[in-house]
Amino acid sequence: MKAAVYYENGDPSVLRYEDVPDPVCHPKGIVIRVEAVSIEGGDTLNRSRGALVTRPHVVGYQAAGEIIEVGSEVRDLRVGQKVATSNAYGSHAELRAVPARSAWVIPDGFSVKLASVIPVAFGTADDCLFEFGRLKAGETVLVQAGASGVGTAAIQLAKRAGAKVIATASSDERLEKLKPLGMDVGVNYRTHDVVSEVMRITDKKGVDLVVDPVGGSTLQGSILSLGYRGRVSMVGAAGREPMTVDVSSLMGGNRTLQGVFLGAEIGGDRAHDNIQRLINEAARGELKVVIDREFRLSEAAAAHAYIESRQAVGRVLLIP
Repeated sequence: MKAAVYYENGDPSVLRYEDVPDPVCHPKGIVIRVEAVSIEGGDTLNRSRGALVTRPHVVGYQAAGEIIEVGSEVRDLRVGQKVATSNAYGSHAELRAVPARSAWVIPDGFSVKLASVIPVAFGTADDCLFEFGRLKAGETVLVQAGASGVGTAAIQLAKRAGAKVIATASSDERLEKLKPLGMDVGVNYRTHDVVSEVMRITDKKGVDLVVDPVGGSTLQGSILSLGYRGRVSMVGAAGREPMTVDVSSLMGGNRTLQGVFLGAEIGGDRAHDNIQRLINEAARGELKVVIDREFRLSEAAAAHAYIESRQAVGRVLLIP
């Protein structure tokens, strides 16, 4: 099969389009013919500095397509079904093998491309808001990196739950694209100080919850944007900066900094069922999956570079 691979960590130019052996189906797993790869933020981070589990390494968490092989111990999936999948690596390829527990059935008639985006982005956003963020109707949420995959999902889910939504992005143009998703107020972090703007918008009360997939210096701003008993769901390191923050302001306001990692629970019933629910809701038109651009699998280097340019709104796909 063809795959986008690399032999050493580095910038997008390390990616090569090459022939590699087809994956082997585990007795408890499946193999799919990939129709769409959703490039996750973690994919670019892993390419840059993550471990090379295989050599050459095929990076990538998430892809969707048609099942072409089912392991001998798998009972609830069958050849020919369309599924969205997630795994530690291996998405940037024509074929991928995953545990059956890491696959979600795509409802008939729903776009495989749209479904490919949902498990990590929407599953993570939902956990940040509800499972760990304890969001309630009437509260105010700050979504950092609102134009990201997690950000566009979190805006919709928070608004649907009855929250007021503030979101940040790197340009006014990107912020405009977030309004139809449910963003109430946008903050351009390149031209405005986020903490000052949040306090202005909330009459100095601060927000009840922050979804922060960026980390680094942005995480400090998230903490300082909290109101009394406010919570931060910290879910990533997209900013690629050291996680050095002053947490002293948490104590005085009975505030909480919560780490969130969907991967720790994605194989369990709660997270698995929750992701299937989100896919079904999107298939019914209740949620909007935002896809910015599509690249061929052979153009993986260009796709990664485009993501790192911070121009995208929503997810970028690779199509084998």
